[in-house]
Amino acid sequence: MGLASGVLPVSIPEGDSMINDLKHTMRQLGRSPGFTATVVITLALGIGATTAIFTLVQQVMLKSLPATKPDELWRIGNKVHCCGWGGYTQDEEFSIFSYDLYKHFRDNTPQFADLAALQGGNTGLGVRRAGSQQQADTRNGQYVSGNFFQTFGAKAWIGRMFQPSDEVEGAPPVAVMSYHVWQEKYGSDSSVVGSTYLINGHPFTVVGIAAPGFYGAKMVGWGMPDIWLPVTTEPLITQDLSRLKIPSSHWLDLIGRVKPGTDPKRLEAQLRVELHNWQASHLQDMSPQEKEVWQQQKMYLTPGGAGVAAMKEEYEGGLELLLGAAGCVLLVACANIANLLLARGLRNRQQTSVRIALGASRGRLIRTALIESVFLSLVGGAFGVAVAYAGTRLMLHLAFGIASVHNFVPIDASPSWTVLLFTLGLSVLTGAIFGTVPAWMTSHAEPVEALRGARGTTGTKVRWPQRALVILQAAMSLVLLSMAALLADSLRNMQHQNFGFDMTGRYVAWIDPSLANYKPEQLDQLYQRVTERVAAIKGVRKVSAVLYAPMSGDSWNTGVLIDGKPDPSSKDQYGATWVRTTPGLFETLGNPILMGRSISEDDRANTRGVAVVNEAFAKQFFGNENPIGRHFGPDKRKYAQMWEIVGVAANMRYVTYGYKEPARPMFFLPEAQSSKFDEVEEQKGDAAGHYLYNLVLWVPGSPQNLEAQVRKALADVDPNLALYTVDPYQHLLDTAFSQQNMIATLAMLFGGLALILAAIGLYGVTAYTVEQRTTEIGVRIALGADRGKVVAMVLHSAFWQVGIGLLLGIPAAIVAGKLITDQLYGVKAADPVMLAAATLGLGLAALVAALIPALRAANLDPVVALRAE
Repeated sequence: MGLASGVLPVSIPEGDSMINDLKHTMRQLGRSPGFTATVVITLALGIGATTAIFTLVQQVMLKSLPATKPDELWRIGNKVHCCGWGGYTQDEEFSIFSYDLYKHFRDNTPQFADLAALQGGNTGLGVRRAGSQQQADTRNGQYVSGNFFQTFGAKAWIGRMFQPSDEVEGAPPVAVMSYHVWQEKYGSDSSVVGSTYLINGHPFTVVGIAAPGFYGAKMVGWGMPDIWLPVTTEPLITQDLSRLKIPSSHWLDLIGRVKPGTDPKRLEAQLRVELHNWQASHLQDMSPQEKEVWQQQKMYLTPGGAGVAAMKEEYEGGLELLLGAAGCVLLVACANIANLLLARGLRNRQQTSVRIALGASRGRLIRTALIESVFLSLVGGAFGVAVAYAGTRLMLHLAFGIASVHNFVPIDASPSWTVLLFTLGLSVLTGAIFGTVPAWMTSHAEPVEALRGARGTTGTKVRWPQRALVILQAAMSLVLLSMAALLADSLRNMQHQNFGFDMTGRYVAWIDPSLANYKPEQLDQLYQRVTERVAAIKGVRKVSAVLYAPMSGDSWNTGVLIDGKPDPSSKDQYGATWVRTTPGLFETLGNPILMGRSISEDDRANTRGVAVVNEAFAKQFFGNENPIGRHFGPDKRKYAQMWEIVGVAANMRYVTYGYKEPARPMFFLPEAQSSKFDEVEEQKGDAAGHYLYNLVLWVPGSPQNLEAQVRKALADVDPNLALYTVDPYQHLLDTAFSQQNMIATLAMLFGGLALILAAIGLYGVTAYTVEQRTTEIGVRIALGADRGKVVAMVLHSAFWQVGIGLLLGIPAAIVAGKLITDQLYGVKAADPVMLAAATLGLGLAALVAALIPALRAANLDPVVALRAE
């Protein structure tokens, strides 16, 4: 068959060939430890950053509830509300429900195999074991329906979970404890199950411990449930403030498991009919504004496999932004490594040419190069998992740990199998991306090059891929630097805006008198004693109790009717935020009274009802009229003379949302005065507003052990009066802007990392170019060329690439700024100052990166350079 001298062809199995290539790759990388370390570290940072963000994305946005068959779960409603809503209509859509409406749906919708209810917010609980004399521990409670655990298929770790009979009114009070609290606070003591605990002074039997990993049906960044209680025990805990039997008091989220074969669209249509039927049965109780719109009320059925996605709604935009930024960092890292591999391949092209001359196929060379790049990326990915773990812990601290070190959030920084598979896929993809161009370029070496000198090929066609990658790095780095500058400036603007009050030396103490079973009629005397005792602490200049302090995260709202003015329509803005407070709040906060007076000691239960309003309230409801002496009331015309305006305070940034919007209308009521309502619902709402949960303290200087002193002062008033913590206002500010701080911090880290990688890439390409042109530069110097011109020549070559990168990057940065407009405050998407700062930063980094090889070129000895050739 034409075989010479009896030599038989040797066929190497494909698998053996791959193994040989892998062994060859490992030997080659072992001989270049500096190169290998650089590539692995670069990849670990790029892959680790992307994986860290994906860890949060997976757990916040993609993860299903720890439930059986989560695809069968459907939530009634789409918006997320916390923590309640009053009335018979809701803005945009109906998505939080009263117990009465829950039972209406449960009893009239046979398509649900189970329909569960859970409290939209949480309830503060004071918990201690029966017979113990210790002070009650503060815990987060959540009311749920008797079929709650059954709906999700949640099993008990010890004991049992709730069953429908536990929801029957009059049933023995029982509780289920979360595994987290049982383990962390009670030392996994099995005797907890079956024991009686006093919860807000009432005996409850703990019947079970939830399984590890079950955190409920709503993930939030604060107040995760420690203890679940049957919804019908709510009147036992809240006493006169119970919402259970008020049809218009909506405080429950609803999630159901549908029967097989159920059409979600038909079910949604049926639920809307049921909602309208329920609303029609309460038509006589509606306000005029509700009667205008109730028939147009919308309600949606949404997938409930992820539960009530409160955290997803809050963090979705920020995580998508960060995932895009991390992807850009990874792209810059890929470009950097591609350049390193390309330079290494071109430097070894003589060896490659020899291999081709000896019969190696180009396909084999490409495969060998790709094996090397994928192997490097897999090693980098393995180290990237460690980087991702550290990065995820940092993000969890920035997002949630700032609020409190004791704040439990059910997100694990350890990578799940999903995340590990993502990292594996990302590593392989990354290796293929950054290895393709170098592999192709290297494989096209010609055998004749083996006969040339070391620097025989320096043409533009060889160098253009390297320059293109540098241009890409420069452009992407500018985009990331510009985004980081915009977000950092936005955060600074948020933190230094005019809040309308002085935060210096101000503190907030968090209390809850309901845990000590105080009745509404006892609260006025309690707060007088508390404020007097706390004011006696050395260094405390002023103190005031308030329903919730500015920037504390709460918000109570109501409709407003002005005496002497027509009723607003449903399209008008007639809502306002309100709080109750003891005298001295404005003085304690340094919030100026612009007209009239503030709330004083003379505003007692037996004097006329008064209110202080803010500027926004006066402007919205009175325009240019003088509001002093005018009357207004909540919602209904018969209450329009309830409160007389005695003062106008400067606007304060009171709530922790709507920063881009003007200050909301707001009014302040004296704690000592109760409002007289005819309806039971309104009476309970008014009584609830007398439980003031914050003490605002003005303590100039740097007080020592302030929390311990406040705790002792409260214990002197009543040993059962619990204090959660005392926080300086800077801490409240950090908590309020924790998400923005996380986004800005990580964007700056990503921007800095991209800048370093781009500078390394430019340095590498410039150094390689200088090396390839050593002979040319030596000849120039030998012929008398000025060394300054050599430096200029090298810098010109480098900045030509950076300049093109800027031309591409500036428009891209402007587009990126527009895409993140929702994340910006007080700064324009195309802010020229921020763009100029990013451009300057990139330019300086490029100058340093290019100057080092440029100076090295200028200092070449022409004799040595020519001898090397």
